[in-house]
Amino acid sequence: MLHTLRAAGLAALLALGACSPTFNWREWPVAGTPLRALMPCKPEGASRPVPMLGTPVELHMQACETGGMRFALAWADVGRADQVPAALAAWRVASLQTLRVAAASPDDPGLSWAVEVKGAPQAQGVQARGTDPQGQPVLMQAAYFARGTQVFQAAVYGARLDAGAREAFFAGLGLAAP
Repeated sequence: MLHTLRAAGLAALLALGACSPTFNWREWPVAGTPLRALMPCKPEGASRPVPMLGTPVELHMQACETGGMRFALAWADVGRADQVPAALAAWRVASLQTLRVAAASPDDPGLSWAVEVKGAPQAQGVQARGTDPQGQPVLMQAAYFARGTQVFQAAVYGARLDAGAREAFFAGLGLAAP
């Protein structure tokens, strides 16, 4: 029943935004992963090596900007399933540090929000207000989840976050059945 209501709500959001020149929603398969996402614009991709738990991993990113917001997907393969929880925790901390959120822990109840990702056994939502690299105020809402040894972050950033677009983005995330 809940999934039917979510699907109906998502369909209504998409119908309202269908004529919008700002949000051009499309289903986006994320190559090399089981992740499928609903993106409001065509993302551009990049990858680079980053240290994760002291080991270099290739971090892949796809992002686009529309409506004054940046919609981003990022993922990496940490190689060992036993490292997934620590990698996700470290990623949440690094995200808050990037936004210069002072002394904040991603486990702080004031920074968490309930998020579900279809096909993910567990997902954690983090939301924060901070500053971007140029020193401008920015809001972030992000979901962190995993499948096997792959870890994922889906995030929306902006000076203001449109509730409908944000909800459509997170409701459109899903991991294909193994």
